[in-house]
Amino acid sequence: MSPQALPSATERRVLEAAKACCARWGIDKVTIDDIAAESGVSRATLYRMFPGGKDVLFEAMRLRELEDFFERLAAQIAGAVSLEDLLVRTVVAATHEMRADDHLAVMLASEPGDTLGQLTVDGLPRIIRVATVFLAPLVDSYLPRREAARLVELLARLVISYFLAPSDHVDLGDPESAATFIRTFITPAFEASLIRS
Repeated sequence: MSPQALPSATERRVLEAAKACCARWGIDKVTIDDIAAESGVSRATLYRMFPGGKDVLFEAMRLRELEDFFERLAAQIAGAVSLEDLLVRTVVAATHEMRADDHLAVMLASEPGDTLGQLTVDGLPRIIRVATVFLAPLVDSYLPRREAARLVELLARLVISYFLAPSDHVDLGDPESAATFIRTFITPAFEASLIRS
């Protein structure tokens, strides 16, 4: 699924049912039958929609969650007036979204290994790919595309890292703290590539 290929209402219902089942029982214990019962969709229909079964369905669920996250994020950062403003709005909004995500909190508590893997080693390439699709175009007016993609990757890694291991010195959810961090460490690294500010 891509950001342009929105799921049908039935697919959306199935993905929401999968998410609810994972929160209730943990990802390892959820079965296709559980998701079918929760969504009101037959098992055969689930397999037609997601050939390959549970693994394909969970991958679609994770991708849809990311797309929803970045759609909300893009709406929150609209109207930025400079690269620094855009970066600060992005890390603050992303941090708030992650902190407010009840499903993420439940999964970190009930399935810490899989959830951490989806935020780091296993899932990080997916996160960076989706973040780049949604955010690089917003950075394009300030940086060449290749630099924009590098910057988006850096921001994704930073937000996840500071979310998972909060700092006593930097709070990316606080606009003032985030602005100081961005101004000190991020903006200077990309100044040579600035098209305009």
